[in-house]
Amino acid sequence: MSDDIHIRVQGRAGRITLNRPKALNAVTYQMCLSIEAALDEWAADDAVALVLIDAVGDRAFSAGGDIQEMYDTGTAGDFDYGRRFWADEYRMNAKMFRFPKPVVTFLQGFTMGGGVGVGCHGSHRIVCDSAQIAMPEVGIGLVPDVGGSLLLARAPGRLGEYLGVTAARMGPGDAIHAGFADYYLPDAAWDALKAEVIETGEWEAVDRAGQPPPDSPMAGRQDEIDRLFSGESLRDVMVDLRHSDSAFAREAETMMARNAPLSMACAIELVHRARASDDIVRALTQEYRFTARSMEHGDFLEGIRAAIIDKDRSPNWRHGAAEDVTPMEVARMLQPLGPQELKI
Repeated sequence: MSDDIHIRVQGRAGRITLNRPKALNAVTYQMCLSIEAALDEWAADDAVALVLIDAVGDRAFSAGGDIQEMYDTGTAGDFDYGRRFWADEYRMNAKMFRFPKPVVTFLQGFTMGGGVGVGCHGSHRIVCDSAQIAMPEVGIGLVPDVGGSLLLARAPGRLGEYLGVTAARMGPGDAIHAGFADYYLPDAAWDALKAEVIETGEWEAVDRAGQPPPDSPMAGRQDEIDRLFSGESLRDVMVDLRHSDSAFAREAETMMARNAPLSMACAIELVHRARASDDIVRALTQEYRFTARSMEHGDFLEGIRAAIIDKDRSPNWRHGAAEDVTPMEVARMLQPLGPQELKI
């Protein structure tokens, strides 16, 4: 097994530790497959009472997926590697979401993108003061994926739309308010809780350990978020933002100006579809329709170039403004893939 991930059984717990701290524990293709294999094995193992997932380092649980090889293959005209990566990753995400035993996750620092797919589908998700959780995919020409569209859809009011198009980061209080985490516990107390859970296999220990979370700034803005992000399309949202004289609306516009218009328009539609069905497999299937097309017909390769490769932070998106994206283009990115449809 790769040194990038440490998978073992300790006491009553199946334990997964992400071990790429220098890379902010970015999830590789092989790590996804290893996690899936462990879940398959432990689901039927009576000796494993629960699963515990954590990560090495203070800066991040996992800042996302490892996308370098996707960029390398995609720019060479090979789109199959990325599609295979996403299909296999999404299958693992579905198994995590539907795992029949408690899954306890410890989320310090950054938990973003692909890291959300590993850490935020558990049943007992713990955050500390350093937690910064986000779905920032629209900033690189993707959409909230790994089942993130369903998490966003389940957030209170229109918070999911706001988070999906602005890529705003959630501290511990916000993450619990939005439904991306369940418990707050200072990280100084984590080792003791892990030891108890490993020894006893009792998820109730997490309930007993949890402390009152910090305040949620987003909860305080919930009414304004609901009012500004209730539109049926990205264009509707932009109209509401521009007709508002609030500082919060200006801040949201500034954040959205960095992101790919096509991705933001599709993100809103994906959240709406996930809210209507509330099913993880359907959410992942819808997300895959976009990601499978994102290199050839979207902004993904350009987004990675600007953010990761050249680091010039000046992407040349396919659309100059949010209003330029048409409903037909959104429908085209999210239409069924026929024989290539995601199969879970």
